[in-house]
Amino acid sequence: MMANPPGTLLFDLDGTLVDSAGDLSGSLDTLMAEKDLSPIGIATGRQLIGHGIANLVRNALKLRGESEDEGDIAIDLARFMDIYASRLTRLTRPYPGVVETLEVLKSQGWSMGVCTNKREKFATSIVEDLGLSRFFEVVSGPDTFGVGKPDPRQLSEMVKAAGGRHPALFVGDSEVDVAAAKAAGMPVIALTYGYSKIPLDTLAPDALLSSFGDVPQAISEIMSKSR
Repeated sequence: MMANPPGTLLFDLDGTLVDSAGDLSGSLDTLMAEKDLSPIGIATGRQLIGHGIANLVRNALKLRGESEDEGDIAIDLARFMDIYASRLTRLTRPYPGVVETLEVLKSQGWSMGVCTNKREKFATSIVEDLGLSRFFEVVSGPDTFGVGKPDPRQLSEMVKAAGGRHPALFVGDSEVDVAAAKAAGMPVIALTYGYSKIPLDTLAPDALLSSFGDVPQAISEIMSKSR
């Protein structure tokens, strides 16, 4: 156990806890095929992930030269949601070390939650399907509190929903995650294997890791500096 009573740990989902690129890219490719457009593919799909499903679909269509008419995009977005809902965890899996590390953190007494820009119902289904729900008090998307990252209110509302225990730390993989945590006044641990669009070291997170298994040690070091 940690010397001081632990508080709240919040985690991003895609690119942090789970690799969802296969199912997101596969859903995009199904949508493209239905529209007689060339596939996006997983490599490009990975580059588009991280700013919510609406931006994912919008940017994929833009790559294929599709009109940005809001009415058309709304129809395509609704269709994408139906496609994705049918295959949320066909290929999506936790990253190496995630389950074992969450077990350690849970045993230390941390309250934990998932804070993602994926819709809450999708995030909750993924967490449940992959056997991760036992670790988390709450799962939120941008539709849960009416705000999404990088708006810091999603994180502050999550801390309250998870029991209001402080200190609170955030673990993510992208520039959106770092920005949200900094705006919320939370220490942030950034993981380099995810879907960031820019080099994370340029954003000065409190810790920069290449392995999820290193998260507990990073938390201990951050906590010791704050005492």
